Amino acid sequence: MVPPGMGCYLCPMTDGSKGTEDRSITSEELAEIRAKEQINAGKTLGLTNVEFLGYPDGYLEPTLNVRKDISRQIRKWKPDVLITTSPSRDLGNSSYIGHPDHFAAGEAALSAVFPSARDHLTFPELLEDEGLEPHKVREVWVMTYGDNANYWNPLTEQDVETSISALQDHVSQISNPEEAGKWMKKRRAKLGEKIGADYAESFLKFTLS
Repeated sequence: MVPPGMGCYLCPMTDGSKGTEDRSITSEELAEIRAKEQINAGKTLGLTNVEFLGYPDGYLEPTLNVRKDISRQIRKWKPDVLITTSPSRDLGNSSYIGHPDHFAAGEAALSAVFPSARDHLTFPELLEDEGLEPHKVREVWVMTYGDNANYWNPLTEQDVETSISALQDHVSQISNPEEAGKWMKKRRAKLGEKIGADYAESFLKFTLS
């Protein structure tokens, strides 16, 4: 949940148009459903804005164009902290293989933070044509559930319940919302044990100079 007075922006990289076993639905229809669900989840969390980049689901690669698009968002919104997925598979600490888009998004986001969004000579058209000044992100938080985390962000009961509600807004992706909520709560409680809190979420945190 976003604290009062704080801006929080979400930038979904892909359109969610492929992840279904329902053969009666088209990619275009699914993308529309997923976008509505994401907007609803954003409202539940109190996000300031959700801006879709619209790359095809399942095909994302950390190309220069993707890095440029993320650099544009960074320069536009000027975040102090950027949170992203990990660019690495951590098979030893997870029961989930992981989605290739998540790894690609993480790699592109980190490369956008440093150096692309920071340096005016990288993608100079962002400054010259769009008037977007370079921006230095102060901190990067990379999502992780493994033992390699170096930062645990404490959560309240209300934070967790709000997160569960946002998760359950993704109706087309969750076959059993109640079980998904229980799983999230159990996971957050286990992470909270690391810092003596009721709940927490874990990250690899980097402070940039």
